[in-house]
Amino acid sequence: MGEQPIFSARAHVFQIDPATKRNWLPASKHAVTVSFFYDANRSVYRIISVGGTKAIINSTITPNMTFTKTSQKFGQWADSRANTVYGLGFATEQQLQQFSDQFKEVKEAARLAREKSQEKFELTNPALNIAAPQVRSGTAVARLAP
Repeated sequence: MGEQPIFSARAHVFQIDPATKRNWLPASKHAVTVSFFYDANRSVYRIISVGGTKAIINSTITPNMTFTKTSQKFGQWADSRANTVYGLGFATEQQLQQFSDQFKEVKEAARLAREKSQEKFELTNPALNIAAPQVRSGTAVARLAP
């Protein structure tokens, strides 16, 4: 089945300048489609945007990411895996709010998916089910002299 789009919006895409970590560099000349995708096989959520033939954004959403609205029509998030900060400029406040709401939903879904996969891992990994050593009563304990 692969990845399925779950939400799309149009926005101007920016990336933070890696040299200054301050200035925004445009990643698209005009507004492009920015989409949230869900991969059911891997339980992974991503934000993807393609400009021409190259990916402008390919960001896997993790539970510790935060989307921050920095003005009425602009928001940003940091992607440590891609080692960049993405910025999106929207035409309206409403579009920014819709994107922000979707980001929160996807982030929570990513958190739940991670917990579920962790539980599954713990249940299927026999090394994690080893019982703790038992202490027998009456065992002498050595003391160090002061």
